[in-house]
Parts: sequence; structure tokens; C-alpha cells
Amino acid sequence: MSGKLYLVATPIGNLEDITLRALKILKEVDLIAAEDTRNTLKLLNHFEIKKPLISNHRHNEEQKEEVLINKLKDGQNIAIVSDAGTPGISDPGEVIVKKAIEENIEVIPVPGACAAINALIVSGLNTAEFTFYGFLPLNKKLRKEKLEEIKNETKTSIIYEAPHKIKDTLKDLKEIVDERKIVLARELTKIHEEFIRGSIEKIIEKSENLKGEMILLIEGTEKKEKENVLNNLSLEEHYNFYEKQGIDKKEIIKKIAKDRGVSKNEIYQYFIK
Repeated sequence: MSGKLYLVATPIGNLEDITLRALKILKEVDLIAAEDTRNTLKLLNHFEIKKPLISNHRHNEEQKEEVLINKLKDGQNIAIVSDAGTPGISDPGEVIVKKAIEENIEVIPVPGACAAINALIVSGLNTAEFTFYGFLPLNKKLRKEKLEEIKNETKTSIIYEAPHKIKDTLKDLKEIVDERKIVLARELTKIHEEFIRGSIEKIIEKSENLKGEMILLIEGTEKKEKENVLNNLSLEEHYNFYEKQGIDKKEIIKKIAKDRGVSKNEIYQYFIK
């Protein structure tokens, strides 16, 4: 009988945020696959937990997949943890989860801290709908495309950023994204937790020498403004806008027709020509 794969959320700063269930699972599993074994060892030592650790980070995740799957098939229960927060959210976890599902291995979430959600709920921005972008691409072209998506997004946008890149990212936002409310959240749950709210210019002014992992939340654009922007595009550009979001052709045609207030058949006929 196969073992179970647990995705265990760990604190993002304050160790008191670990859940009782997370502690129970970490004590009971046979093996813990950690993003950085050194960081996880500090957490385990704090709670006096002794368990075998195996490295499982973004640079070796695909190589460790087979090792972990074989151990699960042998009946071992494994916990996946990241350095902080919820595994699989801009952290290792997604690869092994997909493989485990393919192999009919039970995958169990053990909920807890998630930096993006905690930043959102205290941001003062719209929490009803939001889009999570994780870390922006390093490639300049892909990065610009992603920022254009954020510019046209009507929902609150959430991105992660490292302190040494925050200034460049804010400058990119100022250049591409229209003026709107921005929130910079940093050092969540730690002693120097801080939320800077205001315009992009204000955030840039206050971003000098800031430390810690950061989260940027960007107010969504007005829906009418988005529709006007899209409708000023050619049909090919309008199509490409949605295609870059991974939407299939049938759904794209529906969206274009809705944006422009015309029939789906009219848009369909245009593209089959």
C-alpha cells in the first residue's frame, strides 16, 4: 500500500503560526522533503522534532521526483515543506504533486500560512477577486508582457519580489501600469513587519534600503478602462492578449465577442478566413 504525500504549510516568520496539525504530521511522517534542509532543521529543532530530511528545491525537484515517488510506493509517508509558507505557491511542490496524482498516491494539504493571502487581507484593496502572478519573469520581453497583463487586470494583482529587485520592479510598474493604488508588504509576521500604501511614486520613495521578502499588491483597473483598451486593439492583438493567458481558442472567441458587443459567430468567421 502506498504512503501518503502531505503538503505542510510552515510559518512565514513567526514560529507561533505553526498549526497543531502541522506539528503532528511532521512528527508522524517517515521523511520530510525540504526546500532547504538547513532552514527546516532549525524549525524542527525548535519544536524538538527529529526526522530524516531530503533536499527538494526548484533546481533539483524533477531529479528528486522519482526518488520520492518510489519511497511513497514503498509505503513511506512524506511531508513536503518549503522554507516558509505553503508548498507549491512559488515554491517546490507542484512537480511531485502532479506525479503523485498520476501514480494514484493520496495527496493531503495541511493548511497554514501563505504570504500572498495575508498581505491581501490587510492591503485595503479589493479581496473579492485577485490574480496571483508569483515572481515576474527575468526575460525582458516576457516581463513586459506580464506587466501589460497587470496593467489591464481588473482584479487586484499580487506579485512576489526580492529586496534587491524591488526598485527596478517599481520603476517598471511606473512606466507600464497606469497610476493606481499600490501596497508593498514586507517582513510579514516578523518584528519589522511593514505595509507601505500609496501611489507608485510614494512606494519608490520609501523603498530605499528595505530588507526582507516583499509582496506587491496592485489595484485593478476600472473594467470600462480595460474594455476600451482591448477594443482599441486589432482583432489579432485582442486574440493574442487572451492567448498569452493560456485560454483556449473557443473561450477567446467568446471573450472577444463579449468585449466588443458582437456575436461569437462574427468573430469566429473573421478568424477562419
